[in-house]
Amino acid sequence: MTWSATARGAQQPDNTAFTQQRLPAWQPLLSASIALPLFFCAGLAFIGLGLGLYYTSNSIKELEYDYTGSPDTGNCSACAEAGQDGAPPPNCSCALNFSLPELFQGPVYFYYELSNFYQNNRRYSVSCDNAQLSGFPSALRQPVNDCAPYQYGAAGLPIAPCGAIADSLFNDSFSLWHQRQPGEPYVEVPLDRTGIAWWTDNHVKFRNPPLVNGSLALAFSGTAAPPSWPRPVYELSPDPNNTGFVNQDFVVWMRTAALPTFRKLYARIRQGNYSAGLPRGDYRVHITYNYPVRAFHGRKLVVFSSISWMGGKNPFLGIAYLVVGSLCILTGFVMLVVYIRYQDQDDEDDSDD
Repeated sequence: MTWSATARGAQQPDNTAFTQQRLPAWQPLLSASIALPLFFCAGLAFIGLGLGLYYTSNSIKELEYDYTGSPDTGNCSACAEAGQDGAPPPNCSCALNFSLPELFQGPVYFYYELSNFYQNNRRYSVSCDNAQLSGFPSALRQPVNDCAPYQYGAAGLPIAPCGAIADSLFNDSFSLWHQRQPGEPYVEVPLDRTGIAWWTDNHVKFRNPPLVNGSLALAFSGTAAPPSWPRPVYELSPDPNNTGFVNQDFVVWMRTAALPTFRKLYARIRQGNYSAGLPRGDYRVHITYNYPVRAFHGRKLVVFSSISWMGGKNPFLGIAYLVVGSLCILTGFVMLVVYIRYQDQDDEDDSDD
């Protein structure tokens, strides 16, 4: 079978510079005079940036206190040991004491930290219903299958919020108290619990369903609370602007962590006499110990940290830049030695000819 001239012409691309691949192109030929300065300049830039990041990270102060309650830590051991099957008794309380010899520069960020908790497990990380968390009534009544086995309750009612992430919500609570001088009474330190979630999460991703007769409880009627929750989602807080799916603690927890040891923001300390930081003195953290970690051999910590322009303490980033910069300079020196050696051989070969 032969093609006619008309058929062949119909199959040919247009006679343009783009379709016929006649566009001008630049193909650089890297020489030693170009490549070597690039390696040295990149190495110096990375090392300079790494030193700045590492110095800034080291200037951030942190205080970490383990309150898991194991015998080697001592704190809250009564709550940890009194529980059955690894779960602490309901509303068990304990205290954690520490002292500051000087001002802990503020603003101070109060975190809780969990270890050996794999929120990055794929089955766990997808166990939620984004449409339900966005407040769609249809999703509230029909949770997605990804939420199983936390999709429907024992009575057959849909769970809201559904899924393993919501069911495992961290529910320890804290209050901080300060004693300026020995013998003086402890004064409660105000904790700012507002605005601890990402703005996009709090204002875009998470929404409560439309109110029914002005009531959020009626909007959630016909649903069940997650099995591990002592109360329904619309009773997470007495503040009507901080309950339901827009509760700050709930929103912070629902943003899953990438590593098995992670911190989540609990509060900021920046009000009243503590706007400049935590003054010297004795401190006591009152803890309502509810969250079980013994089953997965985890640990719980409270962390007080200052921040800088780069955020929290993270020495890894500075070290990574320093390593990459050092490798660039080392590679540059190796290439320089190779270039000089073979350049001399080329000159000798040219002279022999």
